[in-house]
Amino acid sequence: MNRFIVDTNIVFSGILNTNSSIGDLLLNSEPFLKFYSLTYMRVEIDKHLDKIVEMSGMSINEVEYCKFQITKKIEFISEEQIPFRIWHKSANYVRDIDMDDIAFVALSEYMGYNLWTGDKKLMKGLIDKGFSNCISTQELVKLREEIEKSNK
Repeated sequence: MNRFIVDTNIVFSGILNTNSSIGDLLLNSEPFLKFYSLTYMRVEIDKHLDKIVEMSGMSINEVEYCKFQITKKIEFISEEQIPFRIWHKSANYVRDIDMDDIAFVALSEYMGYNLWTGDKKLMKGLIDKGFSNCISTQELVKLREEIEKSNK
């Protein structure tokens, strides 16, 4: 099984549109792909729930249902498990890019799984700094297709 760290933008996008490529990947990739994120993401989602409702045009109940469907496909890991040395290393990667992404980079480093992000600036900046453990949505779609073909 291939494992990936998902960032906030990916999860928000999946909740906003469960029929998108991102929503499809999150909802329909078992048993080929497994997703992980940070426990504090649940707080972030709830903090921005009104904004998600507004952007999606869905009712609060519909958004809550989508949130449940998406988050049940993700295993949440406490950021407290990540050693300080990894936080320090990750800070060097995200400095000058976006410090808000430090936790996802740290989780990726800690677990040894690629970070799935739709943030092109983040991905380019990380790669430029030698952090190549990133994967885009398009790359993940292609990977899942290849895995599904080889398992038929």
